[in-house]
Amino acid sequence: MSRGIPCTWMRGGTSKGAYFLAEDLPRTDAERDALLLRVMGSPDPRQIDGIGGADPLTSKVAVVSRSTRPGVDIDYLFLQVFVDQAIVTDKQNCGNILSGVVQFALEKGLASASGDRTELAVYMVNSDQVAGVTVETPGGGVTYDGDARIDGVPGTAAPVLENFPEAAGSNCGALLPTGNMLDTFDGVEVTCIDNGMPVVVLSADDLGISGFETRELLDANDELKAKLESIRLQAGPAMNLGDVTEKSVPKMTLVAPPRNGGAITTRTFIPHRCHATIGVLGAVSVATACMLPEGPAAKVAVMEAISADADSVVSVEHPGGETSVVMRASFTGGEINVRRAAILRTARKLFEGLVFA
Repeated sequence: MSRGIPCTWMRGGTSKGAYFLAEDLPRTDAERDALLLRVMGSPDPRQIDGIGGADPLTSKVAVVSRSTRPGVDIDYLFLQVFVDQAIVTDKQNCGNILSGVVQFALEKGLASASGDRTELAVYMVNSDQVAGVTVETPGGGVTYDGDARIDGVPGTAAPVLENFPEAAGSNCGALLPTGNMLDTFDGVEVTCIDNGMPVVVLSADDLGISGFETRELLDANDELKAKLESIRLQAGPAMNLGDVTEKSVPKMTLVAPPRNGGAITTRTFIPHRCHATIGVLGAVSVATACMLPEGPAAKVAVMEAISADADSVVSVEHPGGETSVVMRASFTGGEINVRRAAILRTARKLFEGLVFA
């Protein structure tokens, strides 16, 4: 009988994933990745022989440990396990899975609660940056119950506030990694941006769609996906990401005017399937693109002028509703300086025990 590995399965934001203590996983990346592929049941479109949910949004992993870095409480490594390919990648962050990391760390004794609300500094190993995450801890204990609501998740739960003060250029080395607000690939104008997640922003209209289609309709549009992949493979090296053929970044976000009172409408490919909503850090990158004076997002976004001294709420509409990004930024000398990028999430523990590989 194979050895069981301690595992907690959690919903984080609009994703689900397996949370592990780093000490419970193999020490080498190759052994760890092989184990995680077996745990999730990849490669297989149904992931029938594992706990993965046959969707990139439910085939995720958090590896958590106590941090030894000054001023940091815990380290968090995010791993995306591909569904139908034998690939485990650490080339991106995940803000949704991040929303369960602090609760997991507190329950496992990696850190201590501080009153009715606890903020921990979380080192995001993937991008070598720190995020501040605040969770509810009434009476010094973790709770998942509350009144916060996020689109894409039924019901309510305790609020989780994520702040990303160091997100700019986290993966690509610069907020605008090509040095431009506007680039052109295959005759299509795009904005290549990285404010926590490498994203290529494109006008839905330029790709021959409205941008309001359902996820299912877009997933069935092979011609559209082929165009997006051609642009993605060119944008990847230009964004300092190298050959992205087998990478999950950059994400491809099609934008259109808002329909429901938000700032912008989005349809995001992650990168080959349409997202049911939008990723946390993807939303931050798109919200930042809305603030630029040029580019596909700027042409369709409806929002007030940005300020470095007051919060601006950028409502990013997506197939499941909307995600609000709280930002402070200034634009001087042809460059944008993001002072604050925060977002509200929720999380819930689903089960914990032993998983077998």
